[in-house]
Amino acid sequence: MREPIRKGAPVPDIQDLARHKLTPSQAAQYWEDGFLFPLDILSADEAAQVRSELEQIERDWMAADLPLPLNTYKRVNSHLVMPLAARLAMDPRILDAVEGVLGPDIMIWSAEFFIKEPRTVQTVGMHQDLTYWGMGETPDQVTAWLALSPATVESGCMDFVRGSHKNPILPHNDTYSETNLLSRGQEIAVEVAEEDKTHIELAPGQMSLHHGLTIHGSGPNRSDDRRIGMAIRYISPNAKQLVADRDYAMVARGEDRQGNFIHVDPPVTLFSDESLALYEQVRRDLGKALAAGAKATVPLYD
Repeated sequence: MREPIRKGAPVPDIQDLARHKLTPSQAAQYWEDGFLFPLDILSADEAAQVRSELEQIERDWMAADLPLPLNTYKRVNSHLVMPLAARLAMDPRILDAVEGVLGPDIMIWSAEFFIKEPRTVQTVGMHQDLTYWGMGETPDQVTAWLALSPATVESGCMDFVRGSHKNPILPHNDTYSETNLLSRGQEIAVEVAEEDKTHIELAPGQMSLHHGLTIHGSGPNRSDDRRIGMAIRYISPNAKQLVADRDYAMVARGEDRQGNFIHVDPPVTLFSDESLALYEQVRRDLGKALAAGAKATVPLYD
């Protein structure tokens, strides 16, 4: 049974919903390449509305007396404190595409906004996500990356290495570079040739999917616009936290028959006391996994 459309979410019709399910050939391509793009999810107008809502939150809350900097809440587990992030992560059109990879039981593990300001030098080092999740090399995960502004080579779109998800977790180095947007500047300890990269260019409202073992990163934003994307990490209930003592997930579709994760609810209002307390609990508990092996503190999880 399809979950009800939540308040504030766009209301697509039946034909629109069916259009977002992966075809067998798309699913096969995802498992062969380790990624899939572009998938049309939001209309251009919807993407512009979401961007406007996010940027209004930035204006309203940048100087607010929050326990942590606003950027931390945008970059880590935004779905726990920002209704906008939870609403997007639960959008039936995104879940329909994700279901083609994970099956009918889908949980949200994290959601985060990756923003590169115009004409800046920040990059994302080439890496494999699962290196730092504490879940081993599980296939029971997928990341959806939704563009809210143009993601082009000029603006620093993601680059994927085709077929690299067929490797195990490879050695990584923590660079702690101030220009690397990742939590500790992590980069894979293997040189990736430019010709091995596939540029994942997306228009606002389009989305890509990628596997947690797929080697990927992105360059600087040399454009005159912000490059805004939302990364949503989905897992199936079969995934399991192997490093931290506790892990958390938000059920988005289907059921959790495994019980490997503590269930959390989407926030009702922005940065409520209840959601901020939950955020801090999750941040503290998962720091053990997300900062495992670090030789110095990891500010986003410290």
